[in-house]
Amino acid sequence: MPNILIIEDEAAIRRVLVKILTEESKEYQVEEAEDGVAGMEKLKETDYDLVLCDIKMPKMDGIEVLEATKKIKPEIPIVMISGHGDLDTAVNTMRMGAFDYISKPPDLNRLLNTVRNALDRKSLVTENTMLKKKVGKKYEMVGESEAISKIKEIIEKVAPTEARVLITGPNGTGKELVAHWLHEKSDRSKGALVEVNCAAIPAELIESELFGHVKGAFTSAVKDRAGKFETANGGTLFLDEIGDMSLSAQAKVLRALQENKVSRVGNDKDIQVDVPPEETEEYRNFATTWWAHRSAAGSSSSTTTLPCGRQSTNC
Repeated sequence: MPNILIIEDEAAIRRVLVKILTEESKEYQVEEAEDGVAGMEKLKETDYDLVLCDIKMPKMDGIEVLEATKKIKPEIPIVMISGHGDLDTAVNTMRMGAFDYISKPPDLNRLLNTVRNALDRKSLVTENTMLKKKVGKKYEMVGESEAISKIKEIIEKVAPTEARVLITGPNGTGKELVAHWLHEKSDRSKGALVEVNCAAIPAELIESELFGHVKGAFTSAVKDRAGKFETANGGTLFLDEIGDMSLSAQAKVLRALQENKVSRVGNDKDIQVDVPPEETEEYRNFATTWWAHRSAAGSSSSTTTLPCGRQSTNC
């Protein structure tokens, strides 16, 4: 049952809002708070599905409530209500994360539509969070051996940083699993984790796949296409078997890692990207080249070597 909190210093307005909502649906559980301080106390104790908050209030105004709520419970949609409606205030609250802005006295249909939309959004956010947890369990790392525990410890230390990570180890030791764990535990977990199996892409197409291309760059390039570096912007790029790439492609990847920019095939224009990649390789050329390059550039980086089966016994 949807749980709604009304934060409003005028008792008459609170009564009207409570009456409107409870008559709209018997499922709505509506609570009241007479000012921002009382509202924050309730918000700290209860997970609400929606908050209707006045802007002009004593002790703690609605803007302060909005800011504080977004810090502790950003998933709760907040609808701001004010009798001093103006465009600047509306735009400001929306930029700060408010779901919507309604002027007093509220139009009944607009109010109810906004409430329904906000509750639908909260439901979707909750469902999305649950699905992410289910997906996360697919990549759960189990085991208590010394080798596995060391890998977990490294992941916990590296994930919150912006370091680029090189994951090494024999086939079947779980390099993909480590990449997913690093992404899920990082500040980039809300962004995409884009996986590229470098060994499965033909040599003549790898540059187009990674960096994209412009229309006419080659025979089958009928339109502009973004590469994996651009797709993963703001998230994580997982380059699997990077050592299987041609030396030419490796050199371009090194440049992209150093300068955080790529250029599409057929175009010299640089595109800025924000992607700390994770690479895997089987002890081939790229590891030596990459680490020498990273050391010379003085950049932050980390390596994780996975144990083979005989090292991770008693898991």
